[in-house]
Amino acid sequence: MSTMIVHLVFVSLCLIGTVSTATAGPPVVKLDEATVRGFTEGTSTSFLGIPFAQPPVGKLRLQLPQPIAKYTGVINATTFGNQCIQQTIIPPTIPPNLPPAITPFVDAMATPLSVPQSEDCLNINVIVPAGTQPDAKLPVAAWIYGGGYQIGSNAVRPGAVIVNRSIELGQPVIFVSMNYRLSAFGFLGGSEIQKAGLGNLGLQDQRESLRWVQKHISAFGGDPTKVTIWGESAGSQAVTFQMITNGGNTEGLFRAGWMESGSALPTGDFSKLQPTFDLIVSETGCSSASDVLGCLREVSAEAMSAAMDKTPAFLSFQSLNTPWMPHADGVFLTDGPQKLVLDGSVADIPFVVGSCEDEGTLFSLALLNITTDEAAAAYLKSNYFPNASDATILRLLELYPASPAAGSPFGTGDAFAFTPEFKRLAAFQGDFIFQATRRFLLNQRAGKQVVRSFLNERDKITGLGATHTTELPNVFGGGDMTDFLVRFVNTLDPNGNPEIDWPEYTTESPQLLAFVEGGRNLTIVPDTFRKEGMDFVMQLSLVEPL
Repeated sequence: MSTMIVHLVFVSLCLIGTVSTATAGPPVVKLDEATVRGFTEGTSTSFLGIPFAQPPVGKLRLQLPQPIAKYTGVINATTFGNQCIQQTIIPPTIPPNLPPAITPFVDAMATPLSVPQSEDCLNINVIVPAGTQPDAKLPVAAWIYGGGYQIGSNAVRPGAVIVNRSIELGQPVIFVSMNYRLSAFGFLGGSEIQKAGLGNLGLQDQRESLRWVQKHISAFGGDPTKVTIWGESAGSQAVTFQMITNGGNTEGLFRAGWMESGSALPTGDFSKLQPTFDLIVSETGCSSASDVLGCLREVSAEAMSAAMDKTPAFLSFQSLNTPWMPHADGVFLTDGPQKLVLDGSVADIPFVVGSCEDEGTLFSLALLNITTDEAAAAYLKSNYFPNASDATILRLLELYPASPAAGSPFGTGDAFAFTPEFKRLAAFQGDFIFQATRRFLLNQRAGKQVVRSFLNERDKITGLGATHTTELPNVFGGGDMTDFLVRFVNTLDPNGNPEIDWPEYTTESPQLLAFVEGGRNLTIVPDTFRKEGMDFVMQLSLVEPL
C-alpha cells in the first residue's frame, strides 16, 4: 500500500473517531421505530456500522443473509461496526536487493485493521452531505471493497473525501459501503454447499445490502432509483457479478456500475472448490458428522478461521488462483462469469471499467524462485492450465516472452528484471485476470450499452510500476478520478472536465482515458496493446476456466 493510501486511511480513521461538538446535538435518522445517531465532521455527516442483516452466527452461519424485520431502540452509528473475519495473509519474502518501496507497500496489504473482527459483521456505512434532508433525493455511490474475497472492510476507505468533493463540485452524492463475509464464511464451495443453494454467500450479502439501500436510503436523503455500484479488485469483480446474476435483471437495485481492476473472472464450476471444502471439514473435525453443514455451524469461529488460514492467499505462490474466488454455484452464478457474459446475461446499464498498467507485478513477487523457461512453463501448466498441451503453453510463452523490455512493469526496458522470468509472469498475470477480462467485457457489451474504460499509469511503486491498487490514491484522494466518478454517479456521464472528453468505448474505436504522469496528465490512448497475447489468453480461459 503506497504512503498516500496509508495516509488516507489514517486521516479517515482520525476524522471518524471524534464527534464534532460544533452542533447542538448529534444528527439522527429514523429507521422504522429506531433512532440512528451519527456525527458531523466538516461538510459531511456519517452513520457507521448500521446492521443491514441479521448476524450470520450460530444456525445462520453458512446461510443466506436474513433481512432485519424491524429496527427498534437507539442505534449508535458513531463508530465502525465489526469487520468480517479476515484470512491471515502472509506476504512473500522480499529480497533485500529489491527497491525499498516494495516491502512496506506489500506488508501494508497484509496488516489487519484494528477494527474488531467478528462473524457479526453485516453492517453498512452511510455518509451524506451535512444537513441533507430526507427529501433531498441525492444519488448514491455504493462501494464494494476488494481483498481477494479473503480480506477487506468497509472501514478502510475514506468515504467522506468522496462526499466532500462532490459538494465542492456542486453535484452532491451519498456514499455507502457494506461488509460481506469472506473466505470460509462467505465463499465456501463444494457439492454440499451447492446442493444446499448456499454458494457465494459474500455476493448474496452484497445483494442484501443493496436491498437495504432500496428500503432505507431515502431516510438519509438518498434516491433509491439512482444507485451506482462501485468497487475495486474483488469488489470490482463483484460489480460484474451483480450485473450478470439473475439473468442481468438488476431488480431496480442499481442503475450504473464503476469497476476498478476487475471484471468477468475466468472461473468455472463450483466442483473445483471441493478439495478446499474437504480441508475445512477435516480441520474442524466435521468429517465424520452425519450433517456436515450442521457441524460446521456448531464449531467455533476460531476453528473455522484457523482452518481457512491453511489455504492459499492471493500473495502466496498460487497467486491469483485461490480457492475463494466466486465460481458457478447454480444460483447466484448459473454459469462461469465469462460464459454468462457471452450469453448476454448482463444488466443493460452504463458502466465504466478500468485497470492499472502493471496489475500483475504485485502478484508475481511470490514467484521469484521461478527462474527458467522450463519452470515458468511448469508453473503456468500446473497452476492455471493443467489440461493445456505443451504446444499451447509454448505459444503462451512466445506471446509473453522472457525479454525484460516486453514485461511488466511496462516501459522500463531491462530494469526491474528481478529474475529472468519475473517481468514475463507479471505481464501474463496482469493480462489474464485484469486486462484481457476488461477488454473482453467491453468488446461484448460495446454497442449494446454505454461503456467507457480507463488505464491508470500514476502513483507508481518503484520496481512494480502502476501496480494493483495504485489508482486508489486518486479516486479516494479527491483527485480527477474522484471528479469523473462523482459526475458519473450524478448524470451517468463522467464528462465535464474542460481539459478532455472521455469517449465511449466502441469495437471500431476502442479508446481508453489514460491517467498518466507528467504535464498533460490525462490523455486518450487506443486499447490495442498486447492484442495477440490477450486474445490467446481469453481463448485459453474460455476453454479451461479456473
